Amino acid sequence: MAGEITRHNILNNIARTIGETVNFVRPEIKGMIYTDRVETDWPFRVSLPIGTHVPFHCTASGKTYLASLPTAKRRSLLNSLDLKPHTDTTHSTVHSLEAELKQIRKNGYALDQEEFHIGMVAIAVPVLDDEGRYAAALATHGPKQRFTVDIAVECLDLLRQSSQQISQTFTN
Repeated sequence: MAGEITRHNILNNIARTIGETVNFVRPEIKGMIYTDRVETDWPFRVSLPIGTHVPFHCTASGKTYLASLPTAKRRSLLNSLDLKPHTDTTHSTVHSLEAELKQIRKNGYALDQEEFHIGMVAIAVPVLDDEGRYAAALATHGPKQRFTVDIAVECLDLLRQSSQQISQTFTN
């Protein structure tokens, strides 16, 4: 319980600093699930409440998970996914998605540039468990009218530092 309280306080600090919604998102069978969240104070926001499942292939958090997988497991999962296009910018082929996943592995973060919802931009970083394995994603998103890709990338250092703090809550 103390780890969950600490994690939520870290999410609060991020949201207060950047002014947008912050999410803690875990992989499960149906996709990525929002398990903790701090909403922005802005009345104009993207609503994805705790318990919402989002796809792997077109969300920043989902792509951090896919990029974390060993090559054979990633290819197997990609070939089983329904790469349903949600917008005109959604990856709808394994080839295009795999190319972005390589870049995500190299950069250590993922973007959603209106791939899941038109008008929404998101950025996510992986959160590792106490053995260095992928456990979740730490993500923030907002409407592109105020949360552009450039602004999202400016949040990267804060997200990475916060991800490391959250990772420490997994230690026994």
